[in-house]
Amino acid sequence: QVQLVESGGGLVQAGSSLGLSCLASGLAYNNYNMGWFRQAPGKEREFVCAISYSGTATYYAASVKGRFTISRDNTKNTVYLQMHSLASEDTAVYYCAAAVGYKSITYYSTPNTYNYWGQGTQVTVSS
Repeated sequence: QVQLVESGGGLVQAGSSLGLSCLASGLAYNNYNMGWFRQAPGKEREFVCAISYSGTATYYAASVKGRFTISRDNTKNTVYLQMHSLASEDTAVYYCAAAVGYKSITYYSTPNTYNYWGQGTQVTVSS
């Protein structure tokens, strides 16, 4: 049974930093590209960033590039999202997702390219 479990969400002030983690189990983690998405109330799920199965390639949405960093530790089956300079527009439920495949990392910027999803963790940024 595949499980992706996010952690690290919470309530922070605008301008601060926050780190999220996602622990994967039940899959050959090293073969999966990993992504972070977010969904704000009343809005569609939005791509945030992705990292290749090897960790050598990353891709960011324009709205977070330069503020967010995705990384992974394949020895711990964990993907991380470090967020800086948070703003109220970053408030959302953040989801990690896993996608098997060997296409360019830019391919993995839409939800339908992912095989598995976590349950999400809430990030609220107060202004």
